[in-house]
Amino acid sequence: MFFELRQYRTKPGQRERWVRFMEDVIIPFQVSKGMVVVGSFTGEQEDDLYVWIRRFDSEEQREQLYRAVYETDQWKDVIAPQVGEMLDRERTVVTRLMPTPRSVIR
Repeated sequence: MFFELRQYRTKPGQRERWVRFMEDVIIPFQVSKGMVVVGSFTGEQEDDLYVWIRRFDSEEQREQLYRAVYETDQWKDVIAPQVGEMLDRERTVVTRLMPTPRSVIR
């Protein structure tokens, strides 16, 4: 098991729109395809920061779920074109994390 910590920076003035889009469109769509979204967060002191965490049982599962989400027409034609309007994609940071033995998040 591992987690994917994804840190995004929104374009100026776009964070609230981005949060609504994530919560109303992206997260429900990904969950419907089998993704496990552990949580999503905004930066308390950084008005452009959005962070979310996904959990995977294995690399094979991650690859399968990526295909199930990102290779769909819904993602490519409807969802993805809107992402670039709100995010500064060049500042995205993705970190893979392994839980420690006593981690409460599993």
